[in-house]
Amino acid sequence: MTPPSVLNLSAYLMYATGKAARRTLSEKLTARGLRLWHLTVLTLVADLGPQPKGVLAARLDMNASDLAKIVKDLADAGQVTCVRSLADRRRVDVLITPEGRLALDHLSADIASADDDLLTPLSETEREQLASLLRRVHTHHEDTGPSAGFRPAAQARQP
Repeated sequence: MTPPSVLNLSAYLMYATGKAARRTLSEKLTARGLRLWHLTVLTLVADLGPQPKGVLAARLDMNASDLAKIVKDLADAGQVTCVRSLADRRRVDVLITPEGRLALDHLSADIASADDDLLTPLSETEREQLASLLRRVHTHHEDTGPSAGFRPAAQARQP
């Protein structure tokens, strides 16, 4: 049982709820042979287009060798491909494949199911409000965290 006094600590509530969310989502991903980092990298490349490995690692505040393992797993599954950049032959870009897009489409239902499981006690309006507040807190910490100010040249040029 959770001690009543910690139920007044937002940081504790976010931590405990985050653990429950991670566990629920991890179960869904594991059933498909994936981990949360696989989903994160796949989604980032799908959302932003081809990304150099170094940029991906920096965006995710991830060790480059750990990222390389995740990219290798996704490449072995046919969900991403790695190609030399035409603009800079020293750079290797990670691109999502049609199989990767299909995998994300299938994962959407799993993710929605995980959200539903986690947010069962909330109404639709409360869920939208919670999501809005969490995005605001996340954006603040993303803007002030270890990767704050990181804007690759390609992102800086986007409108």
